[in-house]
Amino acid sequence: MIDNRKEQEREELHRAIWNMANDLRGSVDGWDFKQYVLGMLFYRYISENFTNYVNQGEIEAGNIDFDYIELADEDAKQAREDLIQSKGYFILPSELFCNVRKKASENENLNETLELVFRNIETSAQGRDSEKNFKGLFDDIDVNSNKLGGTVAKRNEKLVKLLNSVGEMKLGSYQDNTIDAFGDAYEYLMGMYASNAGKSGGEYYTPQEVSELLTRITIEGKKEVNKVYDPACGSGSLLLKFAKILGKEQVRQGFFGQEINITTYNLCRMNMWLHDIEYTDFDIAHGDTLTEPCHWEEEPFEAIVSNPPYSIKWEGDANPILINDERFSPAGVLAPKSKADLAFIMHVLSWLATNGTAAVVCFPGVMYRGGAEQKIRKYLIDNNFVECVIQLPDNLFFGTSIATCIMVLKKSKTENNVLFLDASKEYVKVTNNNKLAEQNIQNILMAYRERTDKEYYAAVVPNSRIAENGYNLSVSSYVEQEDTREKIDIKKLNQEIKEIVAREEVLRAEIDKIIAEIEG
Repeated sequence: MIDNRKEQEREELHRAIWNMANDLRGSVDGWDFKQYVLGMLFYRYISENFTNYVNQGEIEAGNIDFDYIELADEDAKQAREDLIQSKGYFILPSELFCNVRKKASENENLNETLELVFRNIETSAQGRDSEKNFKGLFDDIDVNSNKLGGTVAKRNEKLVKLLNSVGEMKLGSYQDNTIDAFGDAYEYLMGMYASNAGKSGGEYYTPQEVSELLTRITIEGKKEVNKVYDPACGSGSLLLKFAKILGKEQVRQGFFGQEINITTYNLCRMNMWLHDIEYTDFDIAHGDTLTEPCHWEEEPFEAIVSNPPYSIKWEGDANPILINDERFSPAGVLAPKSKADLAFIMHVLSWLATNGTAAVVCFPGVMYRGGAEQKIRKYLIDNNFVECVIQLPDNLFFGTSIATCIMVLKKSKTENNVLFLDASKEYVKVTNNNKLAEQNIQNILMAYRERTDKEYYAAVVPNSRIAENGYNLSVSSYVEQEDTREKIDIKKLNQEIKEIVAREEVLRAEIDKIIAEIEG
């Protein structure tokens, strides 16, 4: 049953974000401006989270009138060490979001104040276990950027508006346990800007419904997993689906990911905080996963999900070290330099636990192209690692209308076959995009569970037949498309033509007769 109050609150929140973005954006490009909105949202979140944590502790100790917001900075410093130990960071009362906002309109040096606050929060984690999850988090919120205005006064005017708009957002209170509003605001902003930004934004964002499908596939039959991993994690929406569906406590050892784009890497770490994942429970790394993977000591992973960038260039065989890399060497060949797709698949497979499942969104070309890619598919099929291939509808993702696929990998399969699912018609139309509705997701999951042939929808194909077919993994090669064209009855059509011709002959004879009478 849908909680109407919650849905109403969510709609109000979305409306507020939309109005704020339109009101404040001005000369700042939407995708860039998103950094400021999310950054300020993050600043508010960690301020309130920190305040709530301190207040709760004091109230439990019997100090019922205590409020950290009103505490003098000097008094707060006494608990600094203990708080960094437990929360991973420290914020002075004067530097809390609400207190900075209170004085913002009279503060001629607001940009400097904010810059100092952000630096102080980051440096509070220096030399601690939480440092890697805080370092550089505020780098993309350039409070001195000309994008905000040509003069300091104009920039500060925008910053005041931004503080007030974010401060007025109804994000719930911690006492009511409705902090998911922060995460929801983040997801709405990402989706809003991704849909308007085309590929530049969409490549960092996987629609929530696709995230849900990937997550549910990897946890099929499980109530908990050891840890989850995404080698091209973008803003982290795929990883966080596990917290939403399983509950973060059921991801026992935490959330792991790597991202090459520095801005998106920062967004991902913010996203973890915004969804109330403790700093001890996530490890997001920055760098190129294919050539500089950062979690060797953490693998294997029981659940891996990913929507890696489609057909990007990589070093491939131009780097002589890579063919000996234990992730890629088993296939005996590297993915082409111009198309890294199957390099991500090999990386994922290498780091997958023996009892684990991986679900990866793939560009359709990797399923049928020849050369090195065919050899890699041969390795995957001959070793019985491919559990399922799902054809998705087109126009699901922001920035591309291409119909993508999902490849599901397992290391402990009991049957030497692959399930092919044609889910290309599983969608509802929403404006210009297609979307997976809840029923569509359930239909796909049911077919995945049942693993039986179903006309025009599912086919269980022996690996031997796939080998005979040149290791082609395209769903259309194994699941027949339903012919929805109107069926024509040739006999009936011929009869109708004969009748038409006969009528024409009668008409012609009558016309000739009339003409003859007129001429006579």
